[in-house]
Amino acid sequence: MFKLRFIFLLSLWITTAHSLYKIGIGIADVTGPAAGVTFLGYGKVEQTGEGIHLRQFSRAFLIEDSTSRTAFVSIDSAMMGDHIKKEVLKKLNEKLPGLYDTNNLMLSSTHTHSTPGGYMLHMLFDLSTLGYVQQTLNCLVKGITLSILRAHDKLDYGRIFVNKGELNGISISRSPQSYLLNPEAERAQYEHNVDKTMVQLKFESESGTPLGVINWYAVHATSMNNTNRLVSSDNVGYASVLFEQKMNPESFIGKGRFVAAFASSNLGDVTPNIKGPRCQKSGKPCDIPGPSCDANELCVASGPGDDMKESTRIIARRLFARAYELMVGKPITEIVGPIKSIHQFIDMTTEEVDYKTPGGETVKGKGCKPAMGHTFSSGTIDGPGLFSFEAGSKSSNNPLWDIVTNFVPKPSPEQVKCHAEKSILISTGEFNYPLAWSPKIVSTQLAVIGQLIIACVPGEFTTMSGRRVRKAIREVLCKNSWCTVVIAGLCNTYSDYITTPEEYKVRTIDYNLYLAFACLCSKQSNPLQRYEGASTLFGPYTLPIYLKQYSKLAKALLNGDEKLDPGPEPADLKSDVWSLLPTPMYDTPMSRHNFGDCIEQPPYTAKLGQTVKAKFVSGNPRNNPMLEMTFLTVERLTDDLKWDVVATDANWETEFLWKTVSWFWASSVAEIKWTIPEDTTPGLYRIRHFGYFKYFGGGRLGRYFGTSETFKVT
Repeated sequence: MFKLRFIFLLSLWITTAHSLYKIGIGIADVTGPAAGVTFLGYGKVEQTGEGIHLRQFSRAFLIEDSTSRTAFVSIDSAMMGDHIKKEVLKKLNEKLPGLYDTNNLMLSSTHTHSTPGGYMLHMLFDLSTLGYVQQTLNCLVKGITLSILRAHDKLDYGRIFVNKGELNGISISRSPQSYLLNPEAERAQYEHNVDKTMVQLKFESESGTPLGVINWYAVHATSMNNTNRLVSSDNVGYASVLFEQKMNPESFIGKGRFVAAFASSNLGDVTPNIKGPRCQKSGKPCDIPGPSCDANELCVASGPGDDMKESTRIIARRLFARAYELMVGKPITEIVGPIKSIHQFIDMTTEEVDYKTPGGETVKGKGCKPAMGHTFSSGTIDGPGLFSFEAGSKSSNNPLWDIVTNFVPKPSPEQVKCHAEKSILISTGEFNYPLAWSPKIVSTQLAVIGQLIIACVPGEFTTMSGRRVRKAIREVLCKNSWCTVVIAGLCNTYSDYITTPEEYKVRTIDYNLYLAFACLCSKQSNPLQRYEGASTLFGPYTLPIYLKQYSKLAKALLNGDEKLDPGPEPADLKSDVWSLLPTPMYDTPMSRHNFGDCIEQPPYTAKLGQTVKAKFVSGNPRNNPMLEMTFLTVERLTDDLKWDVVATDANWETEFLWKTVSWFWASSVAEIKWTIPEDTTPGLYRIRHFGYFKYFGGGRLGRYFGTSETFKVT
């Protein structure tokens, strides 16, 4: 083994005279239907889209050496599925046969909770979206593929650097009680109960021009809460926009050369709502599950801003500011060495593992069939369920899940035993009607890029779970601490949460110990299984199985055995999908109007910082998602009497809002808002709206546009 490790280390450190990689970076729009589709993430059926604040993008980074290549793609979406990767690979191989495959392509979701759902196929994930939405899936597949193709077209020689630094003030633990259940000696190794280290790859051309960055920092994309109805890439998505605007000052958003991805990591128990949880009306500290609020108010975390939009902006700016410092600051380490990648599917329900407990005892564990616990239905402090939930309760207190649990058979005795401390709400692995409710087969993947190792993990790992995975990989590949290991979260497969076995447990803990991390409403000590534990699909030994698997992948890379048995193929569920979401049948303009008519004009004059509005007769946005296009433009009249576009629906300062005014006639209105930035050039401006309407009968589409009257910005 020593000889193998020496050869592996030597191969990473030996560089040629050039020591350059071929690098290609691309970006493409993946924004799904802007209205009428429930957002995926909070599981709130009534959170249907009503427009756009920030568009979704796919950001692709391709790296080649003389013998191999790898591709990392960060996507502004809630989750990722193997069927998406399969569709993307199919389309890539039509254009670039044999270059990209399951081994070398990684698709990682940012986990925004404010984008349209209906694309995950498994029943559990598509339930709140009223089933399958083909249009959402089409947008993702088309945009991800296009971003990779654009990156491939730009492949050229360049250099890669890695830097890291601490960032405070944007994240706290949303389950500090669970974290305290981890061994004290283990916790003593770390200063914080969440990861505060930001890791960033910087890509530049052979001449030294910055091309892009991939940034990994563990924080949930939940600054926008479950009352939001506008499509948004949330805090990490806006951080990408800010970075790209800084580096591409003359380009529209999503069209510039420099691309910045703020990718997900081990964010499972990390919230950006740093003011912590409070009862909405009384303002008292609270928790889910645990000391709760009165019956007529919810326990919700917020901050740092006064509202969700301001909080999103603050978190994004802090992410961007630190990332920019890492890009231009010193020291920064150049990446050198070969590129390797490895992938294997595993069936979690058949895996067995020997787990060494904190007390030193080795116990045999196995993966369970998927199941969700009762506290899953109560939500989290980022997005609580319909009602509060008391720890230890055996009822969900949630009407949606009460209906579901009355429909789904009770868990078998074997399932109850396997999941141990979990009080099972719904045994998703034992019920397959009308199709599978949860995945059983998951994707596991590792990529080595010189001194950087990317662990592509199939879900939301908690802070300590991610730390253990990184440690397990380092013990195999990085004995001399020469490398950096990053967790790429929600990668290829989404299989909910992954806690440590200790965090998974229901256990009474000392109140005074808990008080050091969180303030409670009343001094009580309850048996707790947090949302993260209740959402750990495969039972208490989920993490130990992953530790075994990622160690196995690391050893295979060390031994040069990159072509492992691919493992069992995930089931194709496309033929079994269902949907209760009606398709728009036709559009009718408002009485005595045509599509595109501006029925509410902006004011004649407006000042910097003011929000101006215009309303237009519109068609249903689901008629065309306007990929790579826009539903709106804000335009300025130039000195040579031409109209220049200054903002689109991808800009922070604009909002596109859509509402139906007659369900029977299918008439609707689009409202466009523009908050005038303080650095806007004074002059004459106008607002335009673009869209498609559907003719009655036959489904044929017609294009329209509308233009407001001119107004003056002073």
